[in-house]
Amino acid sequence: MSVMNAETIASLTTAAGTLVLAVATYSSTRSANRASRVAEQALLVGLRPVLMHARLDDPKQKVGFADQHWLRFEGASGAVEVTEDVIYLAAPIRNVGTGIAVLQGWTSSERTMGTQDHAELEEFTMLTRDIYIPAGDLGFWQGAIRDPKLPEFQRVASAVAERRPIVIDILYADLHGSQQTITRLSLTPTGEDQWMGSVGRHWQVEAAATTRWLRRRHEAS
Repeated sequence: MSVMNAETIASLTTAAGTLVLAVATYSSTRSANRASRVAEQALLVGLRPVLMHARLDDPKQKVGFADQHWLRFEGASGAVEVTEDVIYLAAPIRNVGTGIAVLQGWTSSERTMGTQDHAELEEFTMLTRDIYIPAGDLGFWQGAIRDPKLPEFQRVASAVAERRPIVIDILYADLHGSQQTITRLSLTPTGEDQWMGSVGRHWQVEAAATTRWLRRRHEAS
């Protein structure tokens, strides 16, 4: 009996030690995973861009398009020009985030600055070139509608003629192409021919959806 008891005690002791080790390993792994997630979130926060409208005292900017057309604006005012074949749009934008903003696409919208959701990615037009806005600095957004037959062309042209606000949804990401965001910019008419830029809402976009959109756009071009 004494031998049996000794063997039983040894087995139980070994089992208890193994259980304690397993619990300690599990707790350590969970703690390490939490620390890893916290570190990842801290890194993303350090890279996150956030677009806002410019300030009234911001300097003049001059923006050129692929066809050598130029628009000029200053402060928080945007620029809109309608011709028979092209509508040119541009607006100053500030990046108030901590990471570089890379502008990728845009679309004009019939939506308002209220609670309406952003446009679907399929509606966005890919920019001819990426536009980079440094963290904490001033930059710009620009776009052009070059097909008078498009409903978008008619909608924006009517808004310009009738002096109604033009709503623009801008798609952008951080320097590594992650943290995709859509920011809604409104160009509101002021005076006889000026447009005041104002940012109203932001949406986080699923990375996989943006990747699919970029792939389709590249294939189409």
